[in-house]
Amino acid sequence: MKFPRESGILLHPTSLPGEFGLGDFGGSAYRFVDWLEAAGQRLWQVMPLGPVGYGDSPYSALSAFAGNPLLVSPSVLIGDGLLTDDDLADAPNFPDGRVDWNLIRPWRWSKLRLAYSRLGDSPMLLAEFTRFIDIAPQWLRDYALFVSLKEHFGGGWWLDWPADIRAHEGAAIEHWTVELAAEIRFQSFVQFLFQRQWHTLRTYANGKGIRVIGDIPIFVALDSADVWANQSQFSINPITSHPDWVAGVPPDYFSPTGQRWGNPTFNWRAMIDDGFAWWVERFRAVRDLVDIVRIDHFRGFAAAWHVPGESDIASTGHWEEAPGAEVFSAARRALGDFPVIVEDLGLITADVVSLREILGFPGMNVLHFAFDGDPTNNYLPHNHKRNAVTYTATHDNQTSVGWWTSISEEERDRVRHYLGHAVADPAWDMLRTALSSAANTSIVPMQDVLRLGDEARMNTPATTWGNWSWMMTPDQLDSGLAQGLRDLTSTYGRIADDYPDKSTNEFDYASPFSGIEATRSW
Repeated sequence: MKFPRESGILLHPTSLPGEFGLGDFGGSAYRFVDWLEAAGQRLWQVMPLGPVGYGDSPYSALSAFAGNPLLVSPSVLIGDGLLTDDDLADAPNFPDGRVDWNLIRPWRWSKLRLAYSRLGDSPMLLAEFTRFIDIAPQWLRDYALFVSLKEHFGGGWWLDWPADIRAHEGAAIEHWTVELAAEIRFQSFVQFLFQRQWHTLRTYANGKGIRVIGDIPIFVALDSADVWANQSQFSINPITSHPDWVAGVPPDYFSPTGQRWGNPTFNWRAMIDDGFAWWVERFRAVRDLVDIVRIDHFRGFAAAWHVPGESDIASTGHWEEAPGAEVFSAARRALGDFPVIVEDLGLITADVVSLREILGFPGMNVLHFAFDGDPTNNYLPHNHKRNAVTYTATHDNQTSVGWWTSISEEERDRVRHYLGHAVADPAWDMLRTALSSAANTSIVPMQDVLRLGDEARMNTPATTWGNWSWMMTPDQLDSGLAQGLRDLTSTYGRIADDYPDKSTNEFDYASPFSGIEATRSW
């Protein structure tokens, strides 16, 4: 697996300038791709693209396979002939630079239902949708039924459904598939629109020499189609349907009782017995969406912190080993080799390092964690490995401006001493440091490129609400900013002249999964 020396931007699609209150797969996404090309960037990192669940978090999705319906662009649906300008004239007064999820949801869903009602007026789209349904994988059938059931039962958790359908019994599945057939077809149509719009956008980005890095959170949400439809694959009690064990992290300096995340842990014995079929399909699905896979909380593939399901605090948990090497071996046997980046931050033990090195995956450096006064700190640029990815910060961190204003004067002195000059522009000083790293790959959050403070922070860990809401304004995609970033990127050798022919969409470190071309033909 060979990563060239290059760089990119971390920006979730919901943070793109939104004509209708939210960034989506419409015109602003294409303008951003053009901006990336002008800025000399070759990578666009996004967060999970699934339908957001509790807390509006992309890391707590209703499905690890499905796409977020709210990312479907109403403007593109006008071009498809499914909506008109007049249909969108009743848009609420959405706030600038901020996503109001409660305001967006009912309006966008109403437009999706209106578009569906007109599908019969477009024979070409109807034929495409029919083919989409004909070749639909199992996850789509599970997801469409799951969200239809949620709608029918008032939006509550599946744990509160009647016992037979809660247990995913065959007779109940047959009954509700017939009973909710109309809603199931509509939900499938929404996934068709998501796939169609996203693959058109991704193909456009690939044609400009830009690859997409997409996230796989290792754990999935309890309230998800994945857990409901595959209960034997998780630590779900077959009698109560509640999890016997949930994931978290042990007590540390920041949390004396640890963190109880609540995601059900995996039943690794069942997964081993069926050759890790669920994981193979998960990797297949994400590789049909992105070019490079980033695995969040990679350490969980070596060992994960298991907390008793009935416990309210994580300190009652224990470490349990995971067959990570076998998971990736099964995926590679089924799908071929594929490029992976791993999030290996936090409590990283020798077994995690060994697994990452055996698999040959690059890990992550975060500059905000570098300046503790220890010259052997792995996050300091002079200690970076080539097979690694350097970030100024991640979606879970403060912006670099916010970080600089919050650290102590002693730590600021350490930064100044390391850089060898005063820090008047903390965001771009960190950006320059990331680009100058020996690591082959450098990723910078768009907030740091824009020199924004913590008002633009994407997520604060251990908080539930008020996150995932930052959104750019149209004027921030500035051509002068792109040229400045391009000049700095070129200075540190991250704009190569010897890329493969962009028209072929082939790169020497990637082997596409089977199915991706069929997906794009939609």
